[in-house]
Amino acid sequence: MEDIYYSHGKLLITGEYAVLDGALSLALPTTYGQSLKISPIEGSSIIWRSYTNTKEIWFETSFEPAEIKKKHTHNKTESSVRNTLIKILSEAFLLNPNFLKESSGLLVETQLDFPRDWGLGSSSTLINNIAQWAEVDAYKLLWLAFSGSGYDIACAQHKTAITYQIKEGRPMVKEVDFDPDFKDQLYFVHLNQKQNSREGIAQYRKMEFNTDKLISDIGLITKKLLTCQDLAEFNILIHEHEKRISNILKMETVKSRLFPEFPGSIKSLGAWGGDFILATGREESQSFFLDKGYKTIIPFSDMAL
Repeated sequence: MEDIYYSHGKLLITGEYAVLDGALSLALPTTYGQSLKISPIEGSSIIWRSYTNTKEIWFETSFEPAEIKKKHTHNKTESSVRNTLIKILSEAFLLNPNFLKESSGLLVETQLDFPRDWGLGSSSTLINNIAQWAEVDAYKLLWLAFSGSGYDIACAQHKTAITYQIKEGRPMVKEVDFDPDFKDQLYFVHLNQKQNSREGIAQYRKMEFNTDKLISDIGLITKKLLTCQDLAEFNILIHEHEKRISNILKMETVKSRLFPEFPGSIKSLGAWGGDFILATGREESQSFFLDKGYKTIIPFSDMAL
């Protein structure tokens, strides 16, 4: 008998970096995600295959269940992907010692709905799927295996826009209505490169600033975005958000760095420097990005659940 799990991808609309310090942030689960299928096979080994969105195998390995039940140590002779996978499974086992208790063999297959370089959460969707399989808390599994705010796990588990905030070390998630009347003038543009979130977080942690003021400012912008009535106000709010984070990071905004002549507004999403941006403007504005070589442009209604 097969077991199948599914998790949604993520986009952080407000709160990049500041979400780590407890700022109220707005996040969108995406129509794209990742599935995990477990099928029984003969023998005792676990065979793991990971497929791209074009159904090509990008990673394959096998191991015995005993390997994840011992204390995980980094094996320099193994691929980083395999080490990461074993670490996640090992942490899941520590959270639930009944996980993989049966000795029968398994074929585990993951399938992405989106290209791996899109940055929509190939890791977070995997962790949430494994957490469902292992019957453990996905946030605990994330924080044991990696780090991060956990908003991506919240997106993986929900089917509508959410606000996310860390209070006293606990994730606070609230489903919200974010379906603006001007959504036909919102679209997501991929910057043709993937940004390393850990590097971005490390840079943020080096900066000195008034954390309480940042949390307050970003939280206020998030609340105003949720009640925003027109695109002009929306543009002002995302401009203020960009300016605030730019001042903290001592980095140019993506618009001033790459698209200063773009007539609409642009906002970075997640770690600055890669993955998707949010752009505003009429449909013909999309030709601006196409002419510059940015071919992946997804309307709001096609991206957001």
